[in-house]
Amino acid sequence: MAGVDRLSNNRQRNEASTVQAARATVTLREITDVNRADILRLAVAPEQTELVDGVASSLAEAAANPDASPWFRAIYADEIPVGFVMLADGVPPGHSEFGDRYYLWRLLIDAGHQRHGYGATALDLVVQYVRGRPGAVGLVTSAVPGCGSPIRFYERLGFHPTGTMHGDEHVLVLQLS
Repeated sequence: MAGVDRLSNNRQRNEASTVQAARATVTLREITDVNRADILRLAVAPEQTELVDGVASSLAEAAANPDASPWFRAIYADEIPVGFVMLADGVPPGHSEFGDRYYLWRLLIDAGHQRHGYGATALDLVVQYVRGRPGAVGLVTSAVPGCGSPIRFYERLGFHPTGTMHGDEHVLVLQLS
């Protein structure tokens, strides 16, 4: 519970310090034929492309791995698409790639919308969603280390390193109970 409280407290601090985030309502929305082109145009800054896969490759990865129970949403600030999030949602035990039931597979905030608190707010919404899922005790993610890595972002929001690796990525967990 402390990790979730820290996530919420940090989100509130981020929103309070950023006028845009304080004014915008952040929501997670399904990707449809109506908004798909806008969501596919979202992209991280050039120096972040080695750290975060884009929306198109994420959707292709989700389609290629239906056994990972992919769940993905567009992140909106009011009526403006600002990002994309994807989970492995309730992965069955023994999955070859995902050893955890709930895995934050992708979190992308468009380069033009970063540092406004949208990522932290979207992550808070994801945590609320996962907490309502069966058997959810933790949310796991992984991140590539190095310059520009999101590891510090996740740690500020209550994730803790597990000391394990997922390929070349450090694994972190947010305890939900």
